[in-house]
Amino acid sequence: MFDSRRRNTPGFALPSLLSLALLVGGACGPNPETPAPGETATVDTREEASPESPEALAPGTEQLAPPSEETALPAPSPEAAAEPSLGTTAQAVTGLRTVAGWETLFLNRWNSEHTGSFLPKSRSLDSWQFYDLAYGIDGNTAMYRATGKTQYMDRALLYVNNMVGNAKSSASLPRSQFKDGYMGWASARSDTLGQEVPLFESYCWRYVTRMLRVIKETPALYGNATYRAQYDRLLAFTEKNMFEKWNKRSANSYIYRVNTHMASHWAYIAMDLSRMTTDATKKATYLTVFNNINRDLPTNTSSLRGQFITSTVNPSAYFWSATWGSKARPGQDVAHGNGVMAYLTEAHDAGMEWTDADMRKFVVTLNNVIWPSAGRYANYVDGTGTGTGWFNDGLMKLGRYNIALQRRLETHSVGQNTQFYGNAALNVKLLDSGSAL
Repeated sequence: MFDSRRRNTPGFALPSLLSLALLVGGACGPNPETPAPGETATVDTREEASPESPEALAPGTEQLAPPSEETALPAPSPEAAAEPSLGTTAQAVTGLRTVAGWETLFLNRWNSEHTGSFLPKSRSLDSWQFYDLAYGIDGNTAMYRATGKTQYMDRALLYVNNMVGNAKSSASLPRSQFKDGYMGWASARSDTLGQEVPLFESYCWRYVTRMLRVIKETPALYGNATYRAQYDRLLAFTEKNMFEKWNKRSANSYIYRVNTHMASHWAYIAMDLSRMTTDATKKATYLTVFNNINRDLPTNTSSLRGQFITSTVNPSAYFWSATWGSKARPGQDVAHGNGVMAYLTEAHDAGMEWTDADMRKFVVTLNNVIWPSAGRYANYVDGTGTGTGWFNDGLMKLGRYNIALQRRLETHSVGQNTQFYGNAALNVKLLDSGSAL
């Protein structure tokens, strides 16, 4: 499976530099998605996955793993900790780093990641660049949700406005395989050169729709003429040139994807759109896609709900495979599992399909099976293999449900960047609001 990390220049892998970037908090995380049939991919053997261990980890219990002793992040300053509007009383009781403390760490990287990575990617005509741009949109949206400070929403909007402003008619893209009237972008990655690639677009756009839903659900933003105008324009673009485009081109090929993680991106997008649209017909279409991916895929005998079974190594955890209908170990790889979890946490919080009981089992999956002790990370959800410990894009969002897990994340040394810090801050904000299960 194509599972390489990458730098800004398409087509090149620099394992040593990227491994270093992960340790010191590089802007971008692993980039593990695999194009489906029709999205040609060349396997990069220069950075293969670490060999998995032959045995499963010993079964655990419902008791959470002890706090990690990994390299600690700097403690927040006394000034940063004193922010009554963010519920410091509850945070003091739990002993967690405050939202303000996480924001301080976020700001230490905010502008360097902006100028060195996310801004140029947002201005690119290459859809492959939008893949990593997703992390910048997510991190800024999360920090806005945690703090209410519009500078973070403004930056997320800047990235999305830049992408939309550079979209071209499919008919004008020289090597497009569609040549129709929808707007989009061509990939400059070597194995998909010139093509329109649904994976690259959907991977990024799940965080665009989440950002838009924040505007819709925040009266101070939705009632502001400047934000409302951007919201209306970007939602209209998304409905037509993201969802309708790939749905009309072939829902079975481009929305009901060949594995769990790629399908989850579309469940995420459809869910968000169903909560924003004012058109009853569109809403029904979005909910159909959402329900199909969760419960009844038209292209397969399984579904997301059907994939999750009780783990054989820990009865309080979940096991699942990326392959529809499969229950074979080792199951879903952790890198791709992040994408699934990014969707599931938001669906749970929206009260759609995924329950408290599900989230409790996912917390145990991460905290006991995938991450059983400090510096020990599984490569698969059954606890086998040697993984990187990169949880930024989904798994770390489970910290919003469990104080002990959030405390472990405070000392987690992998992936320290604005996406990590933004979502850690949001975890604390939600825990302070009573999200613990």
